[in-house]
Amino acid sequence: MSGKNLLASDFLETCRARVDAELDRCITRDSASGRLQEAMRYSVLGGGKRIRPALCLAAAKAMGQTGDEALIPACSVELIHAYSLIHDDLPAMDDDELRRGRPTTHIAFDEATAILAGDALQALAFGWLAEAPGLSESVRLIMVRELARASGHGGMVGGQAIDLESVGKTLALAQLETMHRHKTGALIETSVRIGALTAPSVDEQALASLTQYAKALGLAFQVQDDLLDIEGDTTVIGKPQGSDAARAKPTYPALLGLEGAREHLANLLEQAQQSLQAFGPEADPLRAMADYVVARTH
Repeated sequence: MSGKNLLASDFLETCRARVDAELDRCITRDSASGRLQEAMRYSVLGGGKRIRPALCLAAAKAMGQTGDEALIPACSVELIHAYSLIHDDLPAMDDDELRRGRPTTHIAFDEATAILAGDALQALAFGWLAEAPGLSESVRLIMVRELARASGHGGMVGGQAIDLESVGKTLALAQLETMHRHKTGALIETSVRIGALTAPSVDEQALASLTQYAKALGLAFQVQDDLLDIEGDTTVIGKPQGSDAARAKPTYPALLGLEGAREHLANLLEQAQQSLQAFGPEADPLRAMADYVVARTH
């Protein structure tokens, strides 16, 4: 394992432990329904790399934030991500039966419970972020606005709608990237931005550079996902291999070919790394995370 991959793995493991402990603490608070709470815990705590919360924490570190102020924002992003996976897997959407190597939530419980679990996680994310300790009310409001914008019809949900509308169609590269800047990239971009916003004073130029990093990384993440759908192993990637092709979804390999997709991935990685040139060693976790995203096997 290379030094960068080792740094990314160590950083991810540290972040996962911190984030999972906080997620478990939050979700196990009082709930009106034990079964609903069980479904929420199943969906959130049943694995996952925690890339988005790790990016949030890494961006805070890059801006000189050394406290725990970014932990709750990082968890809020993961709750939104978990809710989106529950809903994406539903029969009315992608109709998947496997997620992270386990039955999807609507299979493990039932469709109605899965929908409600996703709804509850979304509400919990915003409620939790609005009360994040160690941050001013004005900063928390900005973060809530950022997360809402990234999650809604102008971001992740809008991208999912485009995805569903595009099944069986051939998209141009610009159209494909518009879809993925919304569906996948918006939440990754927001993860980085709200992490940076936890710093006591946010330099606008630094925030712009981090945003450019996140934009490139968000697309790179999706390109690698598309490659794994073709080249990955179901037992490793945790979901059925070839599912996108089986549903005639537009993908980077389908548009560019395997080699073209790999070349595009390399270019996006270079863009992400170049965006961090003005930063010193404090941004090394972000640099390592970019290498990890394009080299991951699941």
